[in-house]
Amino acid sequence: MQHTAFFGDGEKTFAFTREMLLELERKTGHGIFALFTRIQSRQASFADMTETIRLGLIGGGATPAEAAALVNTYAVARPLGESLAVAFGILTALFFGPEEPEGDSQDDLNEAVNDAPKQVAA
Repeated sequence: MQHTAFFGDGEKTFAFTREMLLELERKTGHGIFALFTRIQSRQASFADMTETIRLGLIGGGATPAEAAALVNTYAVARPLGESLAVAFGILTALFFGPEEPEGDSQDDLNEAVNDAPKQVAA
């Protein structure tokens, strides 16, 4: 399944071939169902999010170098909630197709991330 979302400097296409799914599982150390659960419940590691985005970009047509550059620029140096929302959207489309299941899960996750208590540096 393909997913289109704004990431970095514009709309990007994310998709997974069988090979990319296997690579995602290898890189994160989690099966795809466990990975989806980790991201959905906000228990994901940084690698869970960035590898989902990077490999999704490659599956969507980006070269490995382009995907790495986008992730390094727009996932590594940005708030984690942004990457979480993108990764969640990618995996939701993979599991449920291009249309969101009942309700708008992506907006619900974005809202939950934005409403989370902000930590103040001491």
